[in-house]
Amino acid sequence: MEPLTGLAPTLPPAPPSPAAARSGALSSDFETFLKMLTTQMRNQDPLNPIDSADFAVQLATFSSVEQQVLTNDLLSGLGAQMATLGMGQLAGWIGLEAEVAGPVRFAGAPVSLSATVARGADAAELIVTNEQGVIIQRMPIAPQSGPVLWEGRDSLGLPLASGTYRVTAHSLAQGETIARHEVHLHARIDEARLDGGAVRLVLETGQAVDASDVLGLRPPAL
Repeated sequence: MEPLTGLAPTLPPAPPSPAAARSGALSSDFETFLKMLTTQMRNQDPLNPIDSADFAVQLATFSSVEQQVLTNDLLSGLGAQMATLGMGQLAGWIGLEAEVAGPVRFAGAPVSLSATVARGADAAELIVTNEQGVIIQRMPIAPQSGPVLWEGRDSLGLPLASGTYRVTAHSLAQGETIARHEVHLHARIDEARLDGGAVRLVLETGQAVDASDVLGLRPPAL
């Protein structure tokens, strides 16, 4: 038998977001309440109708549920609009160089960093650890704050594997560590994307960061 061709695989539907699930459940409860109230009014005994006070409470409950449904729909719409607006504004960031604190993604090319060195230090070094927390490089740097080019090599001078590393600047005085500061990464922004309602920026190193984590912007170095 010849294999079938031209048939696209059927993918399972994406699960609804928590907000959508809550809104759907609330809408379902609202419709159920409305049906129950309508049925109760239709089938009430004409000689013994529903007490006016009880009926007023039910109408108040009905109004409260209705307002909650409308409010949830409004908030969901506003959230989507704000996220889209934020991403539109951040489109102007593409091509600029962002300053970000946190782990550094190494993909084989030297990475531009900025290190903070404490006053009073007579020496400083970068300490690089892998994702398991193991120190894989100690790199002496000038005992002053400023830019540092990290080439991504181990203690033997061999290139490190591509991956995410944590780099900290240690300030030394008479051989003792007096301060530790996490270095800042400088990398070009290549893309802005919407991920789960949050705007994420993709850097030239391949790592993605939240837009709120960007500490500064500058034109790319020539």
